[in-house]
Amino acid sequence: MAEFRNRTPVTALVVGLVAFAVVAMVVDRRSAPGDPERELSGWTGAILDIAAPVQKMIAFPFDLTRNAWRHYVSLLDASDTNEGLRARLAAVEEENLQLREALIASGRLARIAETRADFEVPMLPSELVGVDPSPWFRSVLIDRGREQGVRSGMPIISEHGLVGLVTATSTRAAKAMLVLDRQSAIDGIIQRSRSQGIVRGRGTSELDFEFVIRGSDVRIGDVVITSGLGGVYPKGIRIAEVVSVSDPGSALMQTAKLVPAVDFGRLEQVFVMLRRGPTMEVIYASELEGDLSTMATERFGP
Repeated sequence: MAEFRNRTPVTALVVGLVAFAVVAMVVDRRSAPGDPERELSGWTGAILDIAAPVQKMIAFPFDLTRNAWRHYVSLLDASDTNEGLRARLAAVEEENLQLREALIASGRLARIAETRADFEVPMLPSELVGVDPSPWFRSVLIDRGREQGVRSGMPIISEHGLVGLVTATSTRAAKAMLVLDRQSAIDGIIQRSRSQGIVRGRGTSELDFEFVIRGSDVRIGDVVITSGLGGVYPKGIRIAEVVSVSDPGSALMQTAKLVPAVDFGRLEQVFVMLRRGPTMEVIYASELEGDLSTMATERFGP
């Protein structure tokens, strides 16, 4: 019985609130719905004022969950969009890189075409595939050999100037000694004054130009080209530029320091001049005759 009495006020309160809500709805429905100036009565307005914050509190967790979900979905969409933009950016960068390479290649080919016209010598393009690791020798390996017509003694150039000389070949590859090698010696001439000398490799990134002092006119900034003497390189290939001239003193020979025309640290593509000079033809012809003679002696006897 006591428990029933305790529940009675609560039950009466709930029933009263429900009845009050029904009456309020009936009254509200009976009001003119089309009147724009319609105002709620005092008690109805009070109920609305109380219900609004309560409704807001009740709806707050649901609104928070809904907004969080919307933001999460938006973040997923933004992540997908960013991935797409990054992919497009990478594609554009790759395309720009290819275009830059094409422009560089077109400029290189144009300069090589001019070189071909100057020397009227067939040239075979080749790529560097290796560098001699020895500090005593400066040589490179190229991806063209006897099968493509490359022979020992053929000069190698780039669009900037002289690179070196083919020293050994295989079927599809060849080894070339650079002008930087200590064994390299080239007959050179000052393009401006026509003073002659010998360009020697030092095994470093610089070259020496040895010339006789008497009547020689060598200045800083002068360009040294091949003279055509010696029968190894054609005349007129750019070799290097003078950067310093030593004090001759009482010596008969004077030395100038040169910087090569070719940047060997960035060398990628070269061109083999498919023609040997007279000296190279004589040297390798005698070697060939010697090899044939040796083979005949070994086979048939002296």
